[in-house]
Amino acid sequence: MVTGKWSIWAAVALALSGCGQEASAPEAGPRETTSSAPAAKVAGPARYILAFGDSLFAGYGLDSPDQSYPGQLQAALRSEGIDARIANAGVSGDTTAAGLQRLDFTLDSQSQAPDLVILELGGNDLLRGLPPEQTKANLAAMLEKLKARGIPVLLMGMRAPPNGGPEFQRQFDAIYPALAKEYGAKLVPFFMESVYDKPELIQSDHVHPTKDGVAAMVAATRVDVAAALPMPANSE
Repeated sequence: MVTGKWSIWAAVALALSGCGQEASAPEAGPRETTSSAPAAKVAGPARYILAFGDSLFAGYGLDSPDQSYPGQLQAALRSEGIDARIANAGVSGDTTAAGLQRLDFTLDSQSQAPDLVILELGGNDLLRGLPPEQTKANLAAMLEKLKARGIPVLLMGMRAPPNGGPEFQRQFDAIYPALAKEYGAKLVPFFMESVYDKPELIQSDHVHPTKDGVAAMVAATRVDVAAALPMPANSE
């Protein structure tokens, strides 16, 4: 029996794939986010970021795209003076296999090649009990594609709850650090670290973060995102 904070994470994991049943069909391309951050604080060249993931990026259950992780992240980066332009390519219910299938199309649909891709997939694989080696292979294939295009990656890690058994947990949890090391990607070890054990930051579905929960996730990771952005080509 799973108890304590891991029971909350198990509940969060258990519905990530289910939300795809209520989601609309994927749009033709990623959604642009907007920002209410004061323009006067923004300086330097535009930095194009593609947020590529599942419902945790799509903003499932939130009132507007601005409340999603990419939306709030863009506002946070712009408030710190970074001219961030984040395209939200989150699709609720996506597995790593589904992400792999749409990655090339999504990249090709961008009007500007991204300076950084934030890759956030794997929770739905976990929920569906897919073999960790399959999840790893799909993520590796995406990282290969991004490497071939010369696009830096920030990999958002996931962790398995213990109810899948210690061996499954060990295999799954090892995926993200191993791939980050192999492909030279930056890594956030556990994307939901700041909310998974805080029910007050989770929506009534006991799965997805609230607007305040997303804000906590942005606060915990925005430094990682800024550090993962390469130096502008015209910088000295």
